[in-house]
Amino acid sequence: MDAAVSTKGLRKTYRRRGGRQVAVAGLDLTVPTGGVHGFLGPNGSGKTTTIRMLLGLARPDSGQAWVFGHRVPDALPAVIDRVGAIVESPRFFPAFTARQNLRLLAEAIGTPGARVDEVLETTRLRERADDRYAGYSLGMKQRLAIAATLLKDPDLLIFDEPTNGLDPAGIREVRDTMRALGDRGRTVLVSSHILAEVEQVADTVSIIGRGRLLAAGRVTDLLGGSTQLRVGVADPERAARVLRDAGLPTEADGAFLRVTAEDGEAVSRTLAAEGLFVRELTPLHPDLESTFLRLTTESGLGAAEPQAVPTAGGADPTRGGTA
Repeated sequence: MDAAVSTKGLRKTYRRRGGRQVAVAGLDLTVPTGGVHGFLGPNGSGKTTTIRMLLGLARPDSGQAWVFGHRVPDALPAVIDRVGAIVESPRFFPAFTARQNLRLLAEAIGTPGARVDEVLETTRLRERADDRYAGYSLGMKQRLAIAATLLKDPDLLIFDEPTNGLDPAGIREVRDTMRALGDRGRTVLVSSHILAEVEQVADTVSIIGRGRLLAAGRVTDLLGGSTQLRVGVADPERAARVLRDAGLPTEADGAFLRVTAEDGEAVSRTLAAEGLFVRELTPLHPDLESTFLRLTTESGLGAAEPQAVPTAGGADPTRGGTA
């Protein structure tokens, strides 16, 4: 599958008092062409730094990155017109309408004025296009920002935490807009620390922790794993021993048991043979959040602080984003 974005061994550190902070630690990333790709990890995991390197806003210490096969940042001018991005909160004129703001921007970048109505339609803002920007909700403001990135008709859209600060209605609006763009053949790379939101919109994901890739692939494949069951029984301690002796991984879950098994029949039959009868048997399907927690626990990257590499040069408070 062709890649819209790829990196190999990408690394970036920032100077800070007493040493260097490793923001991205040898990242290998592949974003397939077409659809929505979730770039997931907690705050401080290296998402924003990676995006800034892809856009030429920060230069890597080592490693390589490509956008549509062009090496960046050196060859970025050859591909930048195919890329639209929202990395920081965009600024619009509050007293102007959405249409006026977009017309000014279109004129500034040399885009035909007809594109304004097209992007307003795509982001479902056409009916409110002549309302002042100051009166927009946060969700509408973010959709207007997406409309602005669409003016030059890019093939790749990069959104860094686009639902931050939005209420549930705004989150849904932005999520639906991203999904519609992916369905129309564009590549949408969206970074987020809210895994449950991305799970509802992404086709593929990359999960990182402390600047390292932990897992990548189709959402359905990553969540496919073994099925877990929540089991309710009168004597959970004895039931747990019986199930473990039968080779079924079992752990306590409050007053219930969490059992890894392909089907509930084996669990029920095993317990019934020992005079233990099930009062509840509920399938528990994994989600991205539980998958992420498992990956970070297994890798030892979950609770650790960002890596610091001592330097001999003392303090140099050069600032840089490490989200």
